[in-house]
Amino acid sequence: MKQTTQLALLIFLLTLSAVAQNTQRIKDLNVDSGALALGGYDAVAYLKDKKAIKGKENITAVIGGVKYRFSSIANKNSFDASPATYEPQYGGWCAYAMGENGEKVEVDPETFKIVDGKLYLFYNKFFNNTLATWNKNERNLKAQADKNWNKLVKP
Repeated sequence: MKQTTQLALLIFLLTLSAVAQNTQRIKDLNVDSGALALGGYDAVAYLKDKKAIKGKENITAVIGGVKYRFSSIANKNSFDASPATYEPQYGGWCAYAMGENGEKVEVDPETFKIVDGKLYLFYNKFFNNTLATWNKNERNLKAQADKNWNKLVKP
């Protein structure tokens, strides 16, 4: 009986820890109120097709509490095999803003760049396309964005 109680307590504590980790992860990432990433765009299509393609509501995966949609089962399977390969850099926040001042700024999911096999997203509204500015100083902005992101997200 005592072992059963201890086992139940251990399972409860592990579950509580996992929930807390998922909650923190969701706070760090650019997701909507339903924890949907990339505005519903297919994370795999960015790298595979070099296009922003909307995912389908019935083809999804959930990683660490974050929901991703896919345009095909094949893309979902690719994501399931290696989520880190396809998840956007800097939690899906604007790469330029992360490099310029370390801020979490919303993005236009259709304004993106693939650099060394990684997905970077950018703000593009009100005549301000930050991808254009990023391209002028990408190396320095990327290095600073990496530092800023590591300060914001503590493992």
